[in-house]
Amino acid sequence: MKSTVFFAGVRARSPEDNLQNKVRRLFDAAGFPYIIKRGDLTAIKVHFGEEGNSSYVSPVLVRPIADRIRSAGGEPFLTDTNTLYGGSRSNSVRHLQTAEEHGFGRMVAGAPVIIADGLQGDNYREVTIEGKHFQQVKIAGEIASAQSMIVVSHFKGHLPAGFGGAIKNLGMGCAPPLGKSEQHSARPIFSAELCEGCRACAEACPKQAITVKKRITQIDYSLCTGCGKCLRLCPAHALDFDWVVEVPPFMERMVEYALGAVTGKKGRLGFINFLLNITPDCDCCPWSDAPIVPDIGILASKDPVAIDQASYDLVNQQTGLKNSLLERNREPGEDKFQGAWESTLGRVQLDYGHKIGLGRRDYCLEEV
Repeated sequence: MKSTVFFAGVRARSPEDNLQNKVRRLFDAAGFPYIIKRGDLTAIKVHFGEEGNSSYVSPVLVRPIADRIRSAGGEPFLTDTNTLYGGSRSNSVRHLQTAEEHGFGRMVAGAPVIIADGLQGDNYREVTIEGKHFQQVKIAGEIASAQSMIVVSHFKGHLPAGFGGAIKNLGMGCAPPLGKSEQHSARPIFSAELCEGCRACAEACPKQAITVKKRITQIDYSLCTGCGKCLRLCPAHALDFDWVVEVPPFMERMVEYALGAVTGKKGRLGFINFLLNITPDCDCCPWSDAPIVPDIGILASKDPVAIDQASYDLVNQQTGLKNSLLERNREPGEDKFQGAWESTLGRVQLDYGHKIGLGRRDYCLEEV
């Protein structure tokens, strides 16, 4: 049986069709009011955006979700987890400050903000799953405690994962730093003949794992977390992952963590993907590059795999935009994320999510 994914396009010529009203219609059409019981503490899993990033989902578009949860009898709170790589969201103090600066809070987004894994990322629960890589995964405590959850995702590119949507928002986004580290475990390799000695990698490394001397880059793998920041910033492409060996297992680990994040919430989960500002990078980057395809719309579903599959298909149906990182695969039907990141294999997370029962790849799209 196919999963239903509800879709609202981006065009609007009347107040009834503004994006906020489309979010409300999608919330109702997908049956989300019925997954929330009166008195539920309902998590709205969002990404507040790294300082310097501007492509995260606007709090103005999160507000209708919070209002709908409250109308259904739930008590909504906005949440995310602390980062592995440092930056403006590496502890709850800085994370809350960044969320506030980006407009997230009760006055705008309609709900209070709670960082789900505590002050320094040490509030989590061990959740039992049956996976190839994990038998237990670490899920942020306040997400594990929430009785219901609406997962709000900005659908965009991602260097190692291919793309980031609902699955990544669950797997990486619901894990504390220790859980994020368990998922990454991919380490960059160095090509000395390409290195220009610019030190961009060493200066950007959040763990000071890289040193450069006379165009020779040394990586201390005991410190490296595999975040991939050095790959994005190296102008000579002297750093890379072993995409064949390391990256597919990384995505499988992420999907298993996603399974852990939904464990115990059967029938109490909803997913909303925003296909707006579809940038080549994650919102964890302290910048936002030009979109690779035009804005498409908003999707809602109770199935995280189906909504990501539908999002992936809709993006690939577009004509790629010039003046973007998209250097190939611009024609409709071609993989846009591989056009931005040649070696990525985003479909792995869809295949594996279907295989382990996180959701289904086959779906029907219903416009509202």
